[in-house]
Amino acid sequence: MSSIRSILSGLLASVIGILVIGLLATIVFAVAIFVVSTGAGLAGYEPSADYVVLSAALVVVAVILTGGFTPRLSGGGTDEDSTDQFDDRTFN
Repeated sequence: MSSIRSILSGLLASVIGILVIGLLATIVFAVAIFVVSTGAGLAGYEPSADYVVLSAALVVVAVILTGGFTPRLSGGGTDEDSTDQFDDRTFN
């Protein structure tokens, strides 16, 4: 019975995590749309909504990919100890 309970609690934690990530992604995307739209307005452009959404989507994808391939900042090593090896946190 305890194994079923642990499986269900893990499933519940995964569902809650997916919902939280989806909510945060929606908020970030809305902020990106606001930034792109405001920036275009300040530059004197009036783009259609299609181009604003496309630009915001490209910005969000670039941020996600950049965050996924950034080396760790909390490695604890100094510049003298650094190696030329690329530390990719997505595979750790």
